[in-house]
Amino acid sequence: MQKILSLISILAITATINSGCVSGKKYKDSQAWVNKLQRDSSLAHQSLTDCNTELTASKNLAKDLSAQNTLTQQDLDNLSANSKMTIADQAKRLADLQKIIQGQKDIMNNLKKTVSDALIGFTPEELSIEIKNGNIYVSLQEKLLFKSGSDLVDPKGKEALQKLAAVLNNNPDINVNIEGHTDSIPIKGKFADNWALSVSRATSIVRILTVESGVDPHRVIASGRGEYYPINSNSTDNGRARNRRTEIILSPNLTELFKLLNQ
Repeated sequence: MQKILSLISILAITATINSGCVSGKKYKDSQAWVNKLQRDSSLAHQSLTDCNTELTASKNLAKDLSAQNTLTQQDLDNLSANSKMTIADQAKRLADLQKIIQGQKDIMNNLKKTVSDALIGFTPEELSIEIKNGNIYVSLQEKLLFKSGSDLVDPKGKEALQKLAAVLNNNPDINVNIEGHTDSIPIKGKFADNWALSVSRATSIVRILTVESGVDPHRVIASGRGEYYPINSNSTDNGRARNRRTEIILSPNLTELFKLLNQ
């Protein structure tokens, strides 16, 4: 391009000279026109160079994007394979969890039957047995265990506890929580309040189960709930009588379940 414009300039000047004597003004105009053509040629050449540079950069970018797209597809394929493995692992883990949970249910159902058989000689007014929240609740009424305001266990109540202890000794993986409960009537005498009475009654039962009947004390917890977890209204004699109870809560050992959950 630059060579062509230079040739045009030479031809233009030659033509001017050959035309004979020309005025200085015409010569200057011709020279200015030639200079403009040279500037335009230079700008056009620079633009062409810039276009070529941009075209090369675009081609390189296209190559890079194509390579990245290939890597991305490979990543997606790998992710898909990993996802399939994860789903398979999760399915197995879920099956293992369900197996453990069902096993625990079977254990607790069998244990409930064993406890019920051991305590078959006692009436529903004296005690009740139910499965709740995955645990077995053996609820012993006050009239079976204690005299009013006392933490000393009556002989009939001790008999029930000893029979229960025999079942617990045959099922060493069961944890035991003894909860004492009272009604809402303020207490007078030996204990400061119903809370103190409920705790003392729970510890009295713990001693019978552990010291006298051989249940491992590491499995046993004693606690008092006082009047704060009633199961009936405290506005009637019958309701208050139902609230004065001791609950022995039998819980399965969930170590294997927790291990699986933490994996």
